[in-house]
Amino acid sequence: NNNSWKLSLVKEMWFNLEKDMEFLTEANLENIFWLEVIKTEFQLNNLRIDSLAFDVETNSFVIIEYKRWSSYSVVDQWMSYLALMLNNKADFVQELWKKRNKFIDVKSIDWSQSRIIIIANSFNRYQKESINFKDLPIELWELNQFNDWTVVYNPIKASNIAESIKTVTKFETEEFKEVNKEIKTYTIEDHFK
Repeated sequence: NNNSWKLSLVKEMWFNLEKDMEFLTEANLENIFWLEVIKTEFQLNNLRIDSLAFDVETNSFVIIEYKRWSSYSVVDQWMSYLALMLNNKADFVQELWKKRNKFIDVKSIDWSQSRIIIIANSFNRYQKESINFKDLPIELWELNQFNDWTVVYNPIKASNIAESIKTVTKFETEEFKEVNKEIKTYTIEDHFK
């Protein structure tokens, strides 16, 4: 309250459903993330992507997943979704084509800048640590709502670790090789070049 200079106590309210997180985010996707919603619950090859979006600035796809709890694996899910996208490019471009109602060539998309955004009420320490590589195309965002209708999207930043995942990846599954071949994480230096 500005007149009395008193602060009011607000309480955090958990989202009851992942669907509520999805509705809120998709309704405000352009304002929060500067992304275009392409398809809600895009299903392909027995996998279901919560929100398929497009980044007009980088001309690339963004997959958004919502989680209410922190008891899930971040790494296997984002790797599966990136592999799904990169192995089925035509299906993703077809969704963009349907949304925009105009032909889009698969070759016109910058697949190297594709990324995953995972939005959750909270992330555990292990999940936060799992993104501490310079070349992972994944973003973690905590979404909190409060009883005064305030909503906060809080990005979880990787620490200042500049190590590449490639230096420690000995397991190199076929899925990892396929994704790693196509994805590039651009640095500030890359953009200046």
